[in-house]
Parts: sequence; C-alpha cells; structure tokens
Amino acid sequence: MKNNQFAIRPTDFKTQLSELREIQFLDQDNESETDTIKLWKSFLSKSFLEAQTSSVLEEKLQTYMATSDMNLDEYLDSATNVTVEAFYNVALQLLKFNPDVDFSFDAPLAAMKKIQLLVADHQKDTFTTDELKSAWYWLLATHNKTGQTFIDSLATKGYFTRFYGKINKPMLFNGKTLPVFDPHQLIREVVYVESPQDSDHDGKRDLLKAEILRPKETENGLKVPVLYTASPYNQGTNDETGEKLTHDVNVPLKHKQPNDLKYSDIEYNDPKTPLPKARNINGQTKHAEETFSRESSYTMNDYFLARGFAVIYMAGIGTKDSDGLRTTGDPEETTSTISIIKWLTGQLPAFTNRTDNIQITAWWSNQKVAMTGRSYLGTLATAAATTGVTGLKTVISEAAISSWYDYYRDGGLVIAPGGFPGEDADVLAEETFSRRLQPGDFHKIKDEWNEQIKDIYQGEDRNSGDYNTFWDARNYHKNFKNITADVFMVHGLNDWNVKPRNVERLWNGIKHNGVTQKIILHQGQHIYINAFRSIDYSDIINLWLTHELLGVDNHAKEIIPNVIVQDNTKPETWTAYKDWASAENEQVNYNLSADKLVTEKSPKATHTFTDQLPENVFNLYRDHNDTWEHDLIATDTKLANNQLTFKTDALADDLTINGKTTVNLKVSSNENIGLLSFQLIDYGKAKRLNVSPSILGKNALAGTYDWREDDLREFTAGKETPFKMITKGHLNLQNRENNYKVDELKPNVFYNVSVELQPTFYKLLKGHQLGLIVYATDFGMTVRGNQNIEYTVQLDDSSLIVPTHTN
Repeated sequence: MKNNQFAIRPTDFKTQLSELREIQFLDQDNESETDTIKLWKSFLSKSFLEAQTSSVLEEKLQTYMATSDMNLDEYLDSATNVTVEAFYNVALQLLKFNPDVDFSFDAPLAAMKKIQLLVADHQKDTFTTDELKSAWYWLLATHNKTGQTFIDSLATKGYFTRFYGKINKPMLFNGKTLPVFDPHQLIREVVYVESPQDSDHDGKRDLLKAEILRPKETENGLKVPVLYTASPYNQGTNDETGEKLTHDVNVPLKHKQPNDLKYSDIEYNDPKTPLPKARNINGQTKHAEETFSRESSYTMNDYFLARGFAVIYMAGIGTKDSDGLRTTGDPEETTSTISIIKWLTGQLPAFTNRTDNIQITAWWSNQKVAMTGRSYLGTLATAAATTGVTGLKTVISEAAISSWYDYYRDGGLVIAPGGFPGEDADVLAEETFSRRLQPGDFHKIKDEWNEQIKDIYQGEDRNSGDYNTFWDARNYHKNFKNITADVFMVHGLNDWNVKPRNVERLWNGIKHNGVTQKIILHQGQHIYINAFRSIDYSDIINLWLTHELLGVDNHAKEIIPNVIVQDNTKPETWTAYKDWASAENEQVNYNLSADKLVTEKSPKATHTFTDQLPENVFNLYRDHNDTWEHDLIATDTKLANNQLTFKTDALADDLTINGKTTVNLKVSSNENIGLLSFQLIDYGKAKRLNVSPSILGKNALAGTYDWREDDLREFTAGKETPFKMITKGHLNLQNRENNYKVDELKPNVFYNVSVELQPTFYKLLKGHQLGLIVYATDFGMTVRGNQNIEYTVQLDDSSLIVPTHTN
C-alpha cells in the first residue's frame, strides 16, 4: 500500500517535547532518561495498554521482532542503544504492517520510503535520546495500515480515557484535536428554533426541530464549536409515496415553441411576503425538556464528538416534528437552514417545546460553526454559505449541488441523476416530507401539501427541460459573491448523481471572494471518503476545523494543498496540485475525420446516425442500462447505426485531461426536434479502479475508545477492461444558445452547436486512445422516446477541444 498524509504539521523539537508531555508520554520518570533503551521501553510500555503487569508486557514485547533474529523483549534486554533499523522494524509492526508482505527486517527504511511513511532525522545508525523522542513523536503522527494515525489507534484502546472529566479544554497533538472528552457522557437535547418564515402558510413562524449533542464539560463553562449537518433525511423518508410520483422517462422528445427570452424574463426575485409576528417569550431556561436516544449520524461528526465539538442535526421545513413544507432547494429551505446558525449566534430564539414558548439559548456555543455532509446535506451547506450568515466559518461540502438545474437538467433536457431515472424536484420533496410520518400532524397539513406538490411539478416543467424561474430560485451560483466562509469541497469524478459540474462551478466561482478554498477529487461515485485507508481525510478535516473553529494557528491553510486528486491509473495514489479546471490550461484541438480524432485539418465529409432502435433492442436497453452503456462504448453491432465514434491513434505519451472538454459540431436533424449526447472514452486495456469502494475491514475504524465504528474502505483495482467512460454531456438542439432561450430547429438545416462536457481530471496512459462517441438517447439519463430521428454531422466543421495538464 501507499500512505498519503497531507495533514502532518511541521513541528519544532521544543513543541514536540511540550506535546509529548501534555499527552503523558514524557513525564518526570522518563524525560531526563539518558539511556535510549530505557526511554524506548518506557514509550512502549505506555503503548501496550492491554498489559496491566510487567509479565504481560514482556509477553507482548515478545510478539514483536526488533531484528530478523531477535524479538523486541530480547533486544531491550541485550542492546545498549536503539538502532534506527530496530526502531523502524518495530514501528512498522506497531503500524500494523506485515513483515511477510509489506517490509523486510533487513531493510525497514526502504519500506518506510516505499509506503511513504515519515522517518525522523538522525545523524548515525543509532538514535540519541532527543532523536528518539522526536522519532516517537512522528510515529504517533503517522498513519498505520488501517488508515489511522498511531495516536488515534492508541485512543481506540483507551489511551485518552485517563483525561476524561479532568480537563476543560481541547487537547492538541500535531495541530489536531485529541479524543479527550468522554462520548458516553454526551448531553443530548432537542430545541425548537423559530425560523423567520411561514412556509406552510398557517399564520405562525415555522418551528424547526434541532437535535444537539455536546460534551458534558459544557456544563462546567466550556464553550465549544459546532458541526452542523442539515439533513432532510434525518427524521425519516417516504420512499413508497415518493416512488408513486416517479415520472415515466419512456416518453418522446417534444418540439418546443421558440421564444426570445432574456434572463431578466425568467429571473427569480424574492416576493418579500409579510412575516407573522415572532412568538411571545414566556420565560427562559438553560435546560432542555426533550432528549433523544440515537441520531441519524454521520461518522465524521461522530469522530469529533470526543474531540471537544458539539454536533447538531436539523432536517428543516416540512419534516417530522418541524413546521413548514418541503420545497427542494429554494430560498425557503436556505432560510430554514441558516436559522440554526442564527440561533447558535444569538440572532434567533429557540424554545424547549412547541407550545410553552420557554426560550433556551445556545449558551454553551463559542458561536463558530462548520457545516458538514454529503449530497443534499452538502448542498444545504453550500446554500447557507451563499447567504454570508454570521458565525458560519467554513463549509465542508461533499458531493454537493450548486445549481439544482445542473442536477435534474442539462442543456435544455430533462436529465436524471445517475441511477434515478424519473426522479425530479417533486419526487424528492415528497420523499423528504417526513411530516407525513405523523398522521395527526399530516392530517392538518394534507391539503396544503397536495397543492405544494402540484406547484413544484408545474414549476419544474418536465415538458421542456428549460431553465426557468423555478430553477433560477434554486441556483446558488447567483449568490456565490456573498460567500465569506472558507470552503472545503469533496467530489467524485465518477459521480453521475451530483455531476462534477456542480463542484467545478463552485470552485471557479469563488476564486475572487478572498476566502480560502480547498478541494479533494476522488475516483469514486456518490460517496463519503472519511473512512479510506490511503488518504488521511479525517486528519485533514481535523487540522482544518481546529484552525477554523478553535482559532488555533496550526498553518492548516498552508499545509493542506489547494487541490488533491486521486490518480485514476494507480491504486492508493493522491497528488497535490495548485488548481483545477483553470481557463488558462493548455488545450489540444482534435478535428473529426471519418472515425478518427486528428490534429490536422479534416477533409469535407458528413456522417449520419439515427436514434431509433428495433423494439426488442430498445426494450433490452430500457430495462438494462448497464448493457446499453457497455454496448455503446464497445460499438456493438446493435448500435452500429446509432452512434458516431471517433478515436485518436495510440497516444505517444500520457495525456492528462484537466477541466471541461468542449465538443463543437455542425449538425442537422431530419425533424424539428433533436437531442445530442456525448461520451469521452479511454480506450485501452488496463486494470482500472472500481468506482465503488471495497470494504477492507468491517467496523475496523473506531472514533475513539468504545465508540462508534465505521468500515475501512478503499478503491481497489478491478479486472482488466478494454475501455472506460471519462465524462459525458447533453444538449437539446433547440437550446443552442442557452438553457432558457428556445430556437427553432428546421429539418435538414445544419447548425453550429458547442457543448461543454462534465469537467474531469483524468489521465490516459501512453498507448491508449482517446475516443468521442456522439449519439442521441442516453438510456441512463435522457427521455427515451425511440423516435425515428436522423442526425448528420459535418465533420470538417466539427472538433473536440481537450484541456490538458502538464507538470
């Protein structure tokens, strides 16, 4: 394996000693020790927490080898100095590496280098006591084979339980917080925040349920920062009723009436509806009246609960125990999202229950908030950031939507999120409307909800696929300029649910805001990466949040690279870059020629393909999208007349695509309707990374001692395959100018179109071929009308523009 640690803080020796003292590896018994063997044994004895007696410790030491022919216990009894080689033989074993697989006892330093583990400075083949102290410090900060730092693995064995109840501030090591707060003593409480809105139109401001977990030490005056996750799924979902609303995608593409719309014609403007009066406050208290047994948690939040952070979960308007109606991403939902932050910073009231109006404040909060979460959760973090709300210091937006049009639409077409054909804004609203789960409450709001669903359906306009006022209200790009919080983005380059355009537009949209921005791009789908072996994600976020929320000058902004990209050609390889998808990247211009992508000028030629399939083939692909995807890329004979495929010659050198590839076509349709789809392909035999991670260890990662666990995961290489789809894009030929302006499409008339494919960062290896497939119906995403439409492409006026990355 390869270890990729981006969150190790450079630390001077004086600070190393101070931190070792604070965590009690150095104490009055060993700090003045001049014998390196005795000092090392002291460190080891503190690490074998299972050993309660000297006899058991000796037994444990005998299970480790210091050299190829001497176990650790024997070495400590016979050696006069700690050799560098012996230290790292033992260090590799403490880090759970296997001498039969990962390293040789004769060459531990070579293994340290190969695995990319940190080796401490040393002048000779043996350590001095100061060098040994430093080596032990860096060992504690080093990741082991199961994806944890050595110090975190010691925490899972109970090392930090000695500090439970004895400290009243976070404890730091190497710039990151340690698990010194007992998670079994967490205070769990519920409050109801009064949001400045009336989304269910009942004449009262909406009350929103928030579930809070905070350290017991807050009762003694400790002020803590908050990790806040806004999750519409938190209070339950309506999968069955949502399924009933799912739309049929086996429908024809329709001709759209041309228009001459300008953006101002469809721009969303806040209606400024009158707001009901705030509730009268009948008293105040510091004590909640309601608790809960177990929240619907996020394991990264769990990790920080033992490290001196509070965590809040809020489902928002239209969810169980809260007021309001679901709206799927509009300003009403943003208002409800930031209401929790405004309560934490003293700007809004909250109550102990829904009826008595007894106010409770967040008296335990240090008024610094980070928002966390993936998908819809990360989306609401992005939405909150665009308000510039006070107290929100950073958002960690993972696989987040930045414009709901880019989630459910593309290029004037209805486009499904990958894997969810027929889903739309109304379906998602219904699925997350958990007020339905309480029949007594739902009975009061049923008629209002039915009207709400009708309004969402009308607004989303599945008939046209155009950008309109409904989607403009759900476009956070317009308010990127308001973002004042630092933004940490995480996204999968194979995420066809929340497609990469969403994160690229956020990344490039805030470059001039004066905020710090970071991004991690991985090779997976729509997933979390906090429990991966090959990258120190939890440490990165720990370093980040320790700076952002605790104000510690740990140099997080300088240490963490701007861009971290997982290599798609090598397992467990992550590389730091300065930028992604920059407009200044160099480009390669390929022309379309017969079945080739060429850099020279193409001769005049036209190629034609059709969209209609025999009924039996259409039905096969309709029911088996994976089969269609394979056959399209493999140019299966069943699709020979339904696509155009162009390939480069075998590449003479590696080619790295960095950003948004553009397809320029001169094209005609034989009807007054038409859609185009595109895929960029890597052709060449290789064992490629699976886009879904493998579980390396079930419940292998614990947040701390006797605390919640997560599965250890990693992207592993699959079987050799002949090709892989890199990215894709779509266009309705009536939306040639933009997504809201509809133009006429005259049959058999050629039009110039330009389509940006989803942004990517992808390396093609030497000897592979870059391919472009032009087709119409995308069985996984577009409508599937099986219409008899014929498309003709004028090759000599068509091209592929590829942004490249050079080291």
